[in-house]
Amino acid sequence: MILLRRFFALVLLLGLAGVLAGCAGIKPGSAKANAPLKEATVQSLKAMGSSPAEAMIVRIFKESSELEVWKRGADGTYKLFKIYPICAWAGELGPKFKEGDRQSPEGFYTVTPGLLNPNSSYYLSFNTGFPNKYDRAYGRTGTNLMVHGDCSSAGCYSMTDESIAEIYALLRESFAGGNPSAQLQIFPFRMTPQNLAKHASSPHLAFWKDIKEGYDRFELTKTPPAWDVCNKEYVFDVPRNSVGVLDAVAACPAGVGTATMTAALQQKQAADEAAMATEVAALAAKDAKAVAEAEKLAAEQAALKARGEAIGSFVGGLFGGGKDADVQKVIDPSLKAPVPAPRIKRV
Repeated sequence: MILLRRFFALVLLLGLAGVLAGCAGIKPGSAKANAPLKEATVQSLKAMGSSPAEAMIVRIFKESSELEVWKRGADGTYKLFKIYPICAWAGELGPKFKEGDRQSPEGFYTVTPGLLNPNSSYYLSFNTGFPNKYDRAYGRTGTNLMVHGDCSSAGCYSMTDESIAEIYALLRESFAGGNPSAQLQIFPFRMTPQNLAKHASSPHLAFWKDIKEGYDRFELTKTPPAWDVCNKEYVFDVPRNSVGVLDAVAACPAGVGTATMTAALQQKQAADEAAMATEVAALAAKDAKAVAEAEKLAAEQAALKARGEAIGSFVGGLFGGGKDADVQKVIDPSLKAPVPAPRIKRV
């Protein structure tokens, strides 16, 4: 009886592991999770004024399928260490909404040591931290949204095994160096006016403009912006000595969202908005021109076709052709030819 109970407990445990694993794919063994960084990687970090123990951030861009690792240098700013190609990501451009929609998330996330998965069946992996405070404010659901190896994806971001091994080791060494977390920024594309204009008709545009502020702050300062959520919106670099814990769904306290908006950031955003408007107008003009040219070509082809049919009918009429040339004519046998009258005798 004891053996039977243990057997059923083992079956239940294995079944539960399969349900919870998702992209995590739990399996025994983690020797590869402790593999040291290659000496060439360590030397590359040293050459850029950093080290494995320094802080890092990760940026993901869906449209170009790229993952960037940035490392902090001695001056406190971050420099780009390497760009890794992403094998696959699931769904379309835009955030994740619910469990099972096979959509990869977008937004700002925090990776902690507890989110590293050394036992992933997808070689190695780390959890993105979805759903975060922003996602929960909208009731979004999903579990085990990972960055992992094995070059396959069902809602995650998939890397080659070699790439995830290095990224995982960089995170591990950064945490071992005393850094409590690493910021993960996930964007649909590089947040340029041109890319935003190209996707201006997307229902996600307002969300993308929201996370663009965090993107812009990093581009200007090369330091990861502190993020939080209020009024169901991302806010950045909120001064903690002046506000308490922010309620994700309540209105933002006075000044939050604007108090830390520097002149450089305001100037960049104004320039980007103007450039985006110009690009949207240019794309609309280009589309209108393409439509007009297509309509003109269609009209010309229709006119040529009509002209050809008219000429064919005219020539056919002259030489027994025309539109009725192929019609078989039937003669009514009841009809008789008229009898000619006799000639009139002339005297």
